[in-house]
Amino acid sequence: MRNALSLVPKAAQEIVGATIRTVFAQPDAQSAREQWRRVSEGFRHRFGRLSELMEEAEEDVLAYATFPQEHWQKIWSNNPLERLNKEVKRSTNVVGIFPNEAAVIRLVGSVLSEQHDEWQVCKRYFSAGSLAKLDRREEQMAEQPQLVAS
Repeated sequence: MRNALSLVPKAAQEIVGATIRTVFAQPDAQSAREQWRRVSEGFRHRFGRLSELMEEAEEDVLAYATFPQEHWQKIWSNNPLERLNKEVKRSTNVVGIFPNEAAVIRLVGSVLSEQHDEWQVCKRYFSAGSLAKLDRREEQMAEQPQLVAS
């Protein structure tokens, strides 16, 4: 969103942001993709560079839509990853200078392990049921015959 808003004048940023956010309110992946393309096309005449950016970023931005809908709100934001990076940075700043690479790996590994344990205990991000649903979906995709162009 930051990259998109940097391509439009300040006066238009609020309406552009609100328009782009309509994509994330769509009920399914197909609707989200269609809305993304409509929004991109709508910006083409007034904000050409924004429209180009949206076309290039479509696959990355809408990657969350390939997962079950229960996961969407948890993965369309990178906030958990940013919090984890902040914790790694805080821990490494406390130590300051590391004697060798192995010491850095041990510290960062322990922070990652601690975070993994926390996520497992609180089930804040993905429940076992929703992950099982994802596994079943992957199995169904694997069973479908692949189309081969001749």
